[in-house]
Amino acid sequence: MNGFWENTFIDTAARYSVAILCLIVFLAIFELVTSYKNWEEIKKGNFSVAMATGGKIFGIANIFRYSIEHNDTLLESMMWGVFGFVLLLTGYFIFEFLTPTYKIDKEIENDNRAVGFISMVISVGLSFVIGASIG
Repeated sequence: MNGFWENTFIDTAARYSVAILCLIVFLAIFELVTSYKNWEEIKKGNFSVAMATGGKIFGIANIFRYSIEHNDTLLESMMWGVFGFVLLLTGYFIFEFLTPTYKIDKEIENDNRAVGFISMVISVGLSFVIGASIG
Protein backbone atom coordinates (compact mmCIF):
# COMPACT_ATOMS: atom_id res chain seq x y z
CA MET A 1 0.00 0.00 0.00
CA ASN A 2 2.95 2.35 0.56
CA GLY A 3 3.72 2.29 -3.16
CA PHE A 4 0.18 3.47 -3.85
CA TRP A 5 0.71 6.74 -1.93
CA GLU A 6 4.15 7.27 -3.45
CA ASN A 7 2.66 7.44 -6.93
CA THR A 8 2.93 11.05 -8.15
CA PHE A 9 -0.51 11.00 -9.76
CA ILE A 10 -2.17 9.72 -6.59
CA ASP A 11 -0.27 12.19 -4.42
CA THR A 12 -1.21 15.09 -6.71
CA ALA A 13 -4.87 14.06 -6.78
CA ALA A 14 -4.92 13.73 -2.99
CA ARG A 15 -3.32 17.14 -2.39
CA TYR A 16 -5.58 18.74 -4.99
CA SER A 17 -8.66 17.20 -3.37
CA VAL A 18 -7.64 18.39 0.09
CA ALA A 19 -6.89 21.89 -1.20
CA ILE A 20 -10.29 22.10 -2.95
CA LEU A 21 -12.11 20.83 0.14
CA CYS A 22 -10.26 23.33 2.35
CA LEU A 23 -10.96 26.12 -0.14
CA ILE A 24 -14.69 25.39 0.05
CA VAL A 25 -14.64 25.29 3.87
CA PHE A 26 -12.52 28.45 4.14
CA LEU A 27 -14.76 30.36 1.72
CA ALA A 28 -17.76 29.28 3.79
CA ILE A 29 -16.03 30.69 6.87
CA PHE A 30 -15.34 33.96 5.05
CA GLU A 31 -19.02 34.00 4.06
CA LEU A 32 -19.95 33.76 7.76
CA VAL A 33 -17.71 36.64 8.84
CA THR A 34 -18.70 39.09 6.10
CA SER A 35 -21.94 41.05 6.28
CA TYR A 36 -22.81 40.30 2.65
CA LYS A 37 -23.47 37.07 0.78
CA ASN A 38 -20.53 36.62 -1.61
CA TRP A 39 -22.18 34.55 -4.29
CA GLU A 40 -25.45 36.51 -4.30
CA GLU A 41 -23.52 39.77 -4.71
CA ILE A 42 -21.35 38.29 -7.45
CA LYS A 43 -24.46 37.05 -9.25
CA LYS A 44 -25.82 40.62 -9.11
CA GLY A 45 -22.60 41.85 -10.74
CA ASN A 46 -20.96 43.38 -7.68
CA PHE A 47 -17.41 43.67 -8.96
CA SER A 48 -16.01 44.72 -5.58
CA VAL A 49 -17.24 41.50 -3.97
CA ALA A 50 -15.84 39.55 -6.93
CA MET A 51 -12.41 41.17 -6.47
CA ALA A 52 -12.41 40.61 -2.70
CA THR A 53 -13.56 36.99 -3.10
CA GLY A 54 -11.10 36.39 -5.92
CA GLY A 55 -8.31 37.70 -3.70
CA LYS A 56 -9.35 35.31 -0.95
CA ILE A 57 -9.43 32.39 -3.39
CA PHE A 58 -6.00 33.30 -4.74
CA GLY A 59 -4.67 33.82 -1.22
CA ILE A 60 -5.88 30.44 0.00
CA ALA A 61 -4.60 28.66 -3.11
CA ASN A 62 -1.25 30.41 -2.84
CA ILE A 63 -0.87 29.39 0.80
CA PHE A 64 -1.58 25.78 -0.17
CA ARG A 65 0.94 26.06 -2.99
CA TYR A 66 3.63 26.89 -0.47
CA SER A 67 2.44 24.32 2.06
CA ILE A 68 2.55 21.56 -0.58
CA GLU A 69 5.97 22.65 -1.82
CA HIS A 70 7.57 22.69 1.63
CA ASN A 71 6.00 19.65 3.30
CA ASP A 72 6.46 15.98 2.61
CA THR A 73 3.16 14.60 3.82
CA LEU A 74 -0.40 15.43 2.96
CA LEU A 75 -1.24 15.93 6.64
CA GLU A 76 1.62 18.44 7.13
CA SER A 77 0.52 20.33 4.02
CA MET A 78 -3.04 20.47 5.25
CA MET A 79 -2.01 21.63 8.74
CA TRP A 80 0.15 24.44 7.33
CA GLY A 81 -2.66 25.37 4.93
CA VAL A 82 -5.13 25.64 7.81
CA PHE A 83 -2.65 27.67 9.86
CA GLY A 84 -2.05 29.94 6.86
CA PHE A 85 -5.79 30.42 6.45
CA VAL A 86 -6.12 31.46 10.10
CA LEU A 87 -3.40 34.06 9.51
CA LEU A 88 -5.15 35.26 6.34
CA LEU A 89 -8.43 35.55 8.25
CA THR A 90 -6.62 37.48 10.98
CA GLY A 91 -5.32 39.85 8.31
CA TYR A 92 -8.90 40.43 7.18
CA PHE A 93 -9.93 41.43 10.71
CA ILE A 94 -6.87 43.68 11.07
CA PHE A 95 -7.80 45.43 7.79
CA GLU A 96 -11.30 46.04 9.16
CA PHE A 97 -9.85 47.28 12.48
CA LEU A 98 -7.39 49.68 10.83
CA THR A 99 -10.17 51.50 8.99
CA PRO A 100 -12.40 52.72 11.83
CA THR A 101 -13.92 55.59 9.82
CA TYR A 102 -15.86 53.18 7.60
CA LYS A 103 -16.81 49.53 7.46
CA ILE A 104 -14.90 47.52 4.85
CA ASP A 105 -17.73 45.02 4.43
CA LYS A 106 -20.31 47.73 3.81
CA GLU A 107 -18.07 49.49 1.28
CA ILE A 108 -17.49 46.23 -0.60
CA GLU A 109 -21.19 45.38 -0.46
CA ASN A 110 -21.94 48.84 -1.89
CA ASP A 111 -19.54 48.05 -4.77
CA ASN A 112 -16.81 50.47 -3.74
CA ARG A 113 -14.25 49.13 -6.20
CA ALA A 114 -11.31 50.89 -4.58
CA VAL A 115 -11.99 49.05 -1.31
CA GLY A 116 -12.65 45.79 -3.17
CA PHE A 117 -9.34 46.15 -5.00
CA ILE A 118 -7.39 46.92 -1.83
CA SER A 119 -9.04 43.95 -0.12
CA MET A 120 -7.96 41.71 -3.01
CA VAL A 121 -4.39 43.00 -2.94
CA ILE A 122 -4.17 42.56 0.84
CA SER A 123 -5.30 38.92 0.56
CA VAL A 124 -2.85 38.22 -2.27
CA GLY A 125 0.02 40.07 -0.60
CA LEU A 126 -0.48 38.44 2.78
CA SER A 127 -0.64 35.01 1.14
CA PHE A 128 2.90 35.52 -0.19
CA VAL A 129 4.15 36.60 3.23
CA ILE A 130 2.41 33.68 4.93
CA GLY A 131 3.60 31.26 2.25
CA ALA A 132 7.20 32.39 2.51
CA SER A 133 7.10 31.62 6.23
CA ILE A 134 5.76 28.09 5.85
CA GLY A 135 8.32 25.49 6.80
